Parts: sequence; structure tokens; C-alpha cells
Amino acid sequence: MNFFKNAPEKGKGIQDHYSAMAPFLIRMSILFSFLLGASLIGYSFKALQLQETNIAIVYLLAVLLTARYTGGYLFGFWVSLFAAFIFNFLFMEPYYTFSVNTPNYIITFTIMAITAFITSTLTTHAKQNAIQAREREEEAKALYSLTNRLTDAADIPEIADIAASAVCEMLNCRVGCVCFDESGKPDEAFTRQFSPKNGTTKEVTSQKSFFDWLISGRDSTLGVIRIPMDDAKRMTSTQTRLLQGMIENTALAMDRFHAAEQRRKTNEAIVQERYRGNLLQAISHDLRTPLTGIMGTAEMLLTMTGKDDNRYELIKEIYGDADWLHSLVENILSLTRLQEGKLVLHKQEEAGEEVIGAAVHHVLHLHPEHDIWVTAPEELLLIPMDAKLIRQVLINLLDNAIKHTKPEQEIQVSLKKENSGNYAVFSVCDHGEGIDASDISNIFQMFYTSASRRNDVKLGVGLGLTLCEAIVKAHGGEIKARNRENGPGAEFIFTLPFKENFHESK
Repeated sequence: MNFFKNAPEKGKGIQDHYSAMAPFLIRMSILFSFLLGASLIGYSFKALQLQETNIAIVYLLAVLLTARYTGGYLFGFWVSLFAAFIFNFLFMEPYYTFSVNTPNYIITFTIMAITAFITSTLTTHAKQNAIQAREREEEAKALYSLTNRLTDAADIPEIADIAASAVCEMLNCRVGCVCFDESGKPDEAFTRQFSPKNGTTKEVTSQKSFFDWLISGRDSTLGVIRIPMDDAKRMTSTQTRLLQGMIENTALAMDRFHAAEQRRKTNEAIVQERYRGNLLQAISHDLRTPLTGIMGTAEMLLTMTGKDDNRYELIKEIYGDADWLHSLVENILSLTRLQEGKLVLHKQEEAGEEVIGAAVHHVLHLHPEHDIWVTAPEELLLIPMDAKLIRQVLINLLDNAIKHTKPEQEIQVSLKKENSGNYAVFSVCDHGEGIDASDISNIFQMFYTSASRRNDVKLGVGLGLTLCEAIVKAHGGEIKARNRENGPGAEFIFTLPFKENFHESK
């Protein structure tokens, strides 16, 4: 933090000089008053023919009182020195000279000087400790009061008001508190400025005549305490330390409020997600039964109708639409169960080629006009998986490929072992228009659909790929999407570990 020193105004420098000299002159007056008093008492003791040691004790008392009422080690040193020399000058033979005839007087003079200096030092140290204790007590009271007020604050503007008013009372000057929004910019709605005279609230503007003290939170800067530059220059070390403590308490209060707001938003999102999941489950269960009946009836009618009958294509479309809705319902149910942790994975070692074959057979039964090429290694790859769920992943990826591939274009499904030998890699490629660069990062998000799809493609609701990602991650694998490197189209790749606890063992 930088303070900028400006040249004093005309006439103001002289006034400040005399103001600074006033405490010094007062302390010097106290010093000489006590020494004069000690000397007068010494003369009275001499008139009573008391020993010089009694007079020395009086000077020690003068040193003690001077250190008590002046403060500072410098004054204690000078009063000790002056007291020793005045005692020697007035009360040691030969009088009114700094010479010493008797060696015993030299020892007495030396002991008195050392004793006076030690007494002054201890008294000054004790006084400074008392002053520091009072300052710490006042700081603790101010911080405790501020903490109590901040604890009861209901929002960020109130925290800003409390912090600004507390600093204003401590410094007795105009104080502003500017809060920052989530993007780190000053939020004008939370800007407050106080005047110590009437406590009014005004808008704070950034000027060079102000000095800003940052309110730093755990992750970002939450705001600034704004103090006029002239008042900031006059701050003492105690005020600076107290201001920093107030700023820390204000930052903790703001962080606590932001954390509470984040928890509230998270809880609301959880509740909304739960309501949405329950609604989707209810709708899915209600749709499953009639869809099954429609599919069964349509399939029966297809077997009873010849392909040359005009009604055959109509019945086939009914069956296809019902099957699409049935797949959507199953996806919704599976996804909600996975998100709620109610879907238990029944893992056992399955042949990857057989799972792919079952998925391809299901898809070709509904879309016999398409060609699907399967590539698998000669060795049998046994992969720990829930075969039903992985089959659903492959079906979803193949359905997605069919939507974007013409019947005369082939679709490729491949299975291979990763180079490291720890994962099995599944791949589904199509020859469609590919994936837009803006869609790749969002394609697995729930309810996300691309705005650039062809108009003749049956639009989904953005759950199939989300379900695929959830199932693959539940198996300890990963899934990603990209455009093909050797031609048009998209490629979806997901991996499954050969060892059930492979991630944990890593």
C-alpha cells in the first residue's frame, strides 16, 4: 500500500511544527519542575543536616515521577543524567562545581546515576506496557463489538454499512465501503459512504484523494474500505492495526454470507433436481405401460399385414415411434436411478463382442435398411461390466449414429484393447455431418440438443448421451466425442477398465 506525500500548504507547515513542539515543551517543563522540586527539598534536608543519601533518594523520586508523567526512554535518560549532575553540583563537596574530592562521593554519584537510569527505564517500560494493554483492550472491545454487529447482518449491504460506520467511528473521518460483485467489479448497489458528523449515506466515487484498503476473501477480493488520503496519512500504527483487524472481520462476514448463499442455492438446486427426477420417474412409469401395448399391437399387425399393403408402412412408423418413446422412457428411468444412486451395477465378466452383437441386433431389427460393420480382436476380451447397461450405451450411440447417417452409408463399431492393456476401447463411427465445434464441449450435458441438426432428423430431448456418460463413469471408464479424422462424420469412444478396481489401485 502506497502513501503519497504532498507538500504542506502555505502556513500549515509552521502550524504543524508548533503543534509537534507543544508536547515536547510540556515534557521538558515537567522534567525541570520535578528536578527543581527535588533540589528545594534537598536544600531543606541539608538545612536539617540530613545525610546526602536522603537527598539522593529524593532525586530518585524525581526521576521516577518524571518517567511516569513524560514517557519515553529519551526523557528518562536525560532526567537520570541531569539528576546525577545536579546532585553532584549542589550537594557534594566542593559545592557548585562538578569536581569531587572524596572517592566515596564518586561511588555514590555513580551508583545514583545508574540507579536513576534503571529506575527511569523500568518506569517507562511499565508505563508503555500499561498503555499498550489499554490499547489492546480497546482494540479487542472494538473488534468484539464489530463482530457482534456483523454476525447479525442480513446481507452484504448491511455488512458494508456496519464496516464503514465502525471504521468511521474509529478514525473520526469520512469512510466508504465499496463491495465487488462476482466478476470482481465494483457493485454500485452496495456502495456506502459515511460522514462522522451526521451519519449520512452517499455514493462513493473513485478519486485520487482516497486511499483503498482491500477486503480480501478466501478466493477473491470482496471490496475496499475507502479512506481520504489526508486521514490515511495521519493514522497511527495502532489505528492501522485495528483497521486491518476490522477489515479481516468484515472479510470473514462477507465470506460467511457468500458461503451461506451458495449453500442455499445448492440446496434449492438439489430440491429442484429431486422434484424433476420424481416428475420424470412418474411420467416414465405412466408412459411405459401404454407404450408396451402399442408396440406389441403394432408388431402383431406387422406380422398380419403384407409388405405390399399400403397400411404396412403406416404400422411400421407407429411401431418405430413407439419404440423411440419406449427407449426415451427407459433412458429417463435409468438416468434418474443413476443420479439418485438407486441403480445398482451388477458387474461380471462379459465378452465385449457378444454385448456389441446384442446391441447391433436390436438396432438392425428396427432399422434393417442400415449397414453396421463390427470390428473386434481375435482374442476374447472379458470385461467386468453390467452387460444390460453397456448394451444400452451402445444402443443409444448406434441410434444416434443412425439419425445422422443415410441408409447407403455404413456405420462402424469397433472394440480393441488399449496399448497399456488396462482398458477396453469401444468406438462407434458414423458418416454424417459431424459435430460442430461449439457442441463438442456440451454434447454430454443433460437436455442439450444441437441447434445445427438437419431438419429431417427426429429431435431428441438430450438424455441419451447423458445416460451414456453416467453409465460409463459408473463403470470407472471415460467417454468422449470427436469428429472423424479420415472422413466426414462423428466418432464416440468410451473405455472400460479390465480390472474392476483399477482406478482405486492406481
